[in-house]
Amino acid sequence: MATARGQLATCPEPEDTTEIPSGSDLHLRASQLARAILTGFERHYSFFAEITSDARQRFERADWEAVREASAQRISFYDARVSETIAKLHSTFEIKCLDERLWQEVKRVYTEMLRHHSRPELAETFFNSVFCQLFERKYYHNDNIFVTSTVKRDELATRYQVCMSFHPRAAGLEHCIWEILSAFYFNIPYEDIERDARRIADAFREREPRAAAAMEDLRIDVLESPFYRNKAAYLIGRVIWGDELQPFVIPLINNAQGGIYADTLLTTREQMEAVFNFARAYFMAKTPVPAATVAFLQSLMPDKPLAELYMSIGFQKQAKNEFYRDFLDHLAKSEDPFRLAEGTPGMVMLVFTLPSYGYVFKVIRDHFPPPKDVTREQVKQRYQQVKLHDRVGRMADTLEFSDVAFPLDRFPADLITELQAEVPSLLEIDGDVLVLKHVYIERRMLPLNLFLDVADEDEKRMALKDWGLAIKQLMAVNIFPGDLLFKNFGVNCLGKVVFYDYDEIAYLTDCKFRRIPQPKTPEDEMSAEPWFSVGPYDIFPEEFPSFLCPDPETREMLIDTHPDLFDYRYWRARQKDIRNGIHGDVFPYSSRICFPRPNKGPTAGNPIAQA
Repeated sequence: MATARGQLATCPEPEDTTEIPSGSDLHLRASQLARAILTGFERHYSFFAEITSDARQRFERADWEAVREASAQRISFYDARVSETIAKLHSTFEIKCLDERLWQEVKRVYTEMLRHHSRPELAETFFNSVFCQLFERKYYHNDNIFVTSTVKRDELATRYQVCMSFHPRAAGLEHCIWEILSAFYFNIPYEDIERDARRIADAFREREPRAAAAMEDLRIDVLESPFYRNKAAYLIGRVIWGDELQPFVIPLINNAQGGIYADTLLTTREQMEAVFNFARAYFMAKTPVPAATVAFLQSLMPDKPLAELYMSIGFQKQAKNEFYRDFLDHLAKSEDPFRLAEGTPGMVMLVFTLPSYGYVFKVIRDHFPPPKDVTREQVKQRYQQVKLHDRVGRMADTLEFSDVAFPLDRFPADLITELQAEVPSLLEIDGDVLVLKHVYIERRMLPLNLFLDVADEDEKRMALKDWGLAIKQLMAVNIFPGDLLFKNFGVNCLGKVVFYDYDEIAYLTDCKFRRIPQPKTPEDEMSAEPWFSVGPYDIFPEEFPSFLCPDPETREMLIDTHPDLFDYRYWRARQKDIRNGIHGDVFPYSSRICFPRPNKGPTAGNPIAQA
């Protein structure tokens, strides 16, 4: 992550003392370097596009294990291709030190190569990644890398059409929707496409009567590729009439019996936000011109950050770049200082925030007090585990950065003192810049324990119910959060409970859920220490209410909302499901709005599906 604009106004002279090429020699060498980097990017994108394109076949085969494997595998592609490209540059060009004059010419030539490219913003980010791994942080400024993008996104969105348009005025709304459902050429049939078209049309008329009344003027745009994730294929579109725009999503489900059906129609902004929530896994969707696809999504969700839209379609490195640019812009327009985040301080992470910005910055402490017995590397591995896993809307996604440069004058003395005491190995102060060598960045949420402190009885009951549902949905994808304390969960802008502390996370099937043995003697019963052996993976669910809720009223409410969570047999049953290959369906919408289903095949309406 480069430093903010203007903070490193002057850079040291290049360290390379070799003779600098001039004229045509410099341009030739720069062109060769630029071509090698762009070739590395194209190789990366070909791998990315291939595994993404296969999403349709995995959906049609109902091969959900392959879906999970492909999602995890795709995330690793980028770093592997960057490493390959760097190795190629070293072996071919014998790069040792930075020649700024040469590399500024490389950037200029590379920019020219991207003039008519369909994915220029991604190629710029790849260039940045290569440069930043080749050279020191002090050279990360806009003369050398793309701190500011040169891409004209509006032109890309105008030049490339990424959606299909349909007009219901000729043959009616039902037939228009039938055409939409037919346009994607799945290799398995719909259960009943006429039924689904009729249901969607009826739901649209009911939920959007103003649009339905303007049938003569309606245009329906649908992205050319379904968005695949887990067990569903989502058709993403918008209805336009006059100056009005209405987003919609149609989730398609494979019934695992050789047929597809439309599960519901989503039309509200809140429902759209839930589908694209930052706590969910990334979509697989063909995006030959990502900027145009993102522009379409922005028309549906204008308040959603650009970084989250790129993240949602699997371009997490581009998301980091977009986040950083937005962050620099926010720093330039704001004056408030950083401060420690609200909530109970963690033993593993030190967390601070900028009050005017909706994110928190998390750094791993140098030392963890007892009873924590994890290492820094184990913590990093668990955060990566979450990145690779299906997050089912219940685990916050993170942006991981190295060498993050912050303006020193925005850090008050007490926060600097805290950082110096807790993370000295990660901290560097360089002039007017504070550098952190490793940082996780997450969406800021209100910690659940603080929410419960100020909630009324109804709000508290709803939050506890959703906390339990979050635990059950994580169980369904083989995740045990480890530390269930309410301080490790947050309430997001949609009012949903999301887990965000991963240092004790484990696979559900690795845990051993036990009942507390009966004491053999009165002394056992009165003992402050356990009278029975406890292994490192032993968990006793009947203890959960006591340490979660010191307050008796809250404890009673918790037990009343999810009594099964405190019975070891319930946890063992969920483990058995996972071992038998039964993974729960956790869809980003409530089962209450699903279309009726006959008594056959899976549906999004099972108990844990209500996201």
